[in-house]
Amino acid sequence: MENSKKIKWYTLGFMAFSTVWGFGNVLNGFVYFNGTQVIFSWILMFALYFVPYALMVGELGSAFKNSGGGVSSWIHETIGAKCAYYAGWTYWACHITYIASKGSGGLKALSWMIFQNGTTYDTFPTHWVQIATLVVFLFFCWVASRGLNPLKKLTTVAGTSMFVMSILYIIMMFAAPVINPNGGFVSLDFSWNNIIPQFNVQYFTSLSILVFAVGGCEKISPYVNKVENPSKGFPRGMISLAIMVVVCAMLGTVAMGMMFDPAVINGSTESFNSYVSNGSYWAFQKLGEYYGVGNALMIIYAACNAIGQFSTLVLSIDAPLRMLLDNEDARQFIPTALLKKNKHGAYINGIWMVVILSGAIIVVQIFGGSGAAGVLTQLNKLNSVTMPLRYLWVFTAYIALRMFGKKFNPEYRFTKSQPLAIIAGVWCFIVTAACCILGMYVKGDLYSTMLNVITPFVLTALGLIMPIIKKNEKTKTNI
Repeated sequence: MENSKKIKWYTLGFMAFSTVWGFGNVLNGFVYFNGTQVIFSWILMFALYFVPYALMVGELGSAFKNSGGGVSSWIHETIGAKCAYYAGWTYWACHITYIASKGSGGLKALSWMIFQNGTTYDTFPTHWVQIATLVVFLFFCWVASRGLNPLKKLTTVAGTSMFVMSILYIIMMFAAPVINPNGGFVSLDFSWNNIIPQFNVQYFTSLSILVFAVGGCEKISPYVNKVENPSKGFPRGMISLAIMVVVCAMLGTVAMGMMFDPAVINGSTESFNSYVSNGSYWAFQKLGEYYGVGNALMIIYAACNAIGQFSTLVLSIDAPLRMLLDNEDARQFIPTALLKKNKHGAYINGIWMVVILSGAIIVVQIFGGSGAAGVLTQLNKLNSVTMPLRYLWVFTAYIALRMFGKKFNPEYRFTKSQPLAIIAGVWCFIVTAACCILGMYVKGDLYSTMLNVITPFVLTALGLIMPIIKKNEKTKTNI
């Protein structure tokens, strides 16, 4: 009876797939890595990074099956309370840039719904777009401060619908040439030169995009011990996840290659920014043309994206903050003022900190002079630099787990070899750190490069200052 309630390995694989993968990952890979050349990079990324990463998460989840705090709990158990605070802080701080991008993404989706093109939004003056983004951001901060989160419930619905649209795009695109052979498809060239990328500065500084795309599988760690026969079921689920993601990445890339010419995408900075900003909408717009339904598919996609962007904005303001400030182990390092709640139960001063930090990123981009499309490109790259920083704590926890393995008894192990396990953990740590650091550089764009460097530095410094402030508070109290 108990075994009947266990999750099958293939069910876990589908759960993880819907959590990790999205249509935007296909677009970003295609745009940043010169079209179909990204296939080679996807294979390397999955084989050398994603598969070991996912299996390490399985072992961590198995070792700490009763810990509900995720990465922070793993660090607390393996290293200590203060490092657990830093892990929690990193997870929260990474969402500062993410929050700043959600307002812009939501407005972009609404623009496509209303104007049904990408040029109208992109031609708006940058300062007006950013002022509108700031207003949207402040409104949802107010929503979060009131304890009202009506869009939270829509996050799952929007996420599921986006997942369905991603799979639907691949299926419909491969069927399109049969249904509409005169649709004007781009001719694909799978010669050696069009498959193997050029390993130049642009290539290595864009790898953070792929790391960002495949990260986040630690979210399914609570399900490790709920899988039927975890020692075999979980790795099967993770391998099936990797296979599904690889297949979707490749098929999605080929589907986009039938639509878009990389030479046009890389024709100029403006063209590149436009594809980063509008590529997903153009993809569904073209798909609708192939099937003779006009902009219907694009409007559905834009509506799902708009709901998803705004509901994720509310969730990202509220949830990571609560995860950090609700943690009793982290509270001892956080200034008392940040722990203040209003009558609605919201951490009001914490929300004000979000307002200041995320708001500063939004305001600073007013002076970037890169246009509305350029702002979205900047935020996309900034997220790829900052968000993977939280994965560093996953690998730190794994290395610590294997080094002090006698204290813990995970039901599932990534590998029985202690040296191999530690080497894998160190390898993934180095790859993540290197991709984030290299990703800070944007060729020919000093402004974006400075934004990518200063933002993580400021957020890290703030995290280091908090325990010092708390210590001074305790000293004054004792006096």
